[in-house]
Amino acid sequence: MQTERVVKKSNKKVVWLLGVMPLLLLAGMIAIIATWGTGVKEQQAAPIEMLNIERIILTDDGFEVRVLNSGPKELTVAQVVVDGSFWNASYLPSSTLERFGSATISIPYPWVEGDPHEIKLITTNGLIFVGEVAAAIKTPAADTNRFLQYSLIGFYVGVIPVGLGLLWYPFMRRFSSRGIQAVMAFTVGLLFFLAIDTIQEGIELGAEAPGVFQGTGLVWFGAALSFLFLIAIDQTNSKKSLNDQDGGKQVSFKIAGGIGLHNLGEGLAIGAAFAAGEAALGSFLIIGFTLHNITEGIGIAAPLLKAKPTLKTFLALAVLGGGPAIIGTWVGGFVFNQTLAALFFGIGAGAIIQVIYVIFKMIIRDAKAAGAPTVSWLNFSSLTLGVLLMYVTALLVNF
Repeated sequence: MQTERVVKKSNKKVVWLLGVMPLLLLAGMIAIIATWGTGVKEQQAAPIEMLNIERIILTDDGFEVRVLNSGPKELTVAQVVVDGSFWNASYLPSSTLERFGSATISIPYPWVEGDPHEIKLITTNGLIFVGEVAAAIKTPAADTNRFLQYSLIGFYVGVIPVGLGLLWYPFMRRFSSRGIQAVMAFTVGLLFFLAIDTIQEGIELGAEAPGVFQGTGLVWFGAALSFLFLIAIDQTNSKKSLNDQDGGKQVSFKIAGGIGLHNLGEGLAIGAAFAAGEAALGSFLIIGFTLHNITEGIGIAAPLLKAKPTLKTFLALAVLGGGPAIIGTWVGGFVFNQTLAALFFGIGAGAIIQVIYVIFKMIIRDAKAAGAPTVSWLNFSSLTLGVLLMYVTALLVNF
């Protein structure tokens, strides 16, 4: 008996050794390359430097430029040019940035309100990186007043329109079984448009992020992982028997969560517009997104047509679906980051696609129970109407 235990312990050690050995060999190979090099002696034709200008803040004293070194080696900012003239600047913590190091460059420049300005940063190797201010205006400070203003904007854009859309619930409750299926198909159309729109916006932000972080890839990674994560949760909960009421509530909260992540992105756009001094654009976005988001409440309410939700449920859904717009407005106005924004858009898209998958299964189930075709002309027309309605309201934002 004791001999068997000794054999099992020795076998475990062998298994662990076999698992760790490739990692040890890999570490040894990397150490050899780092110590003796690759054997290729040719000099690099041109220096490789990448300096990302993350944000330009306008103060009473001039510009504060926040930069990130996303290149493979350290770099040093040697000169600053503003509107074609060399200008003095101070650096915090230093003008030399290690890889992934960041710094704030303070430039005492008498900028003119409403005028465009161009800032060029020249490294010691002669590479030039350009940042532009489209229309100069003092960057809003993160004070209590501004914080409350952004909160109110997010409330207008997110919570109120989603809540107004939920008010169609009593009207939709009077629909027949075919009518309820049509409403579900209409919801799929709404969510399908939102999924495409969310991915597109995420890719645009990812393209603006530092290349080393692969912002575009983050959109797809976030979408795939969030979709599979929610599928895994569904499969875990599938063992529990849920009635139509509980199942409908779960789907409604999933829809609200996915739409909430989409509305987070809308808040980012509004906050960033006001922070950049584009008040007219920000006000236009508020009106457009408000009209656009009313239809989202219909989609959130659709799975509840066979349930008996309480007022508390509707309030929770309105906050979950619209509340993230408040957070997005804060982030966009004060600490906007393209990389994280791209990731959040990807996660939101994955959540919306998973909800489309769940609702489509519900439509198939109900159609089989009623002996009706899944893709009836009524369902197809409702889905198409959902896409067209979201497209038309989106035009109010884009033009």
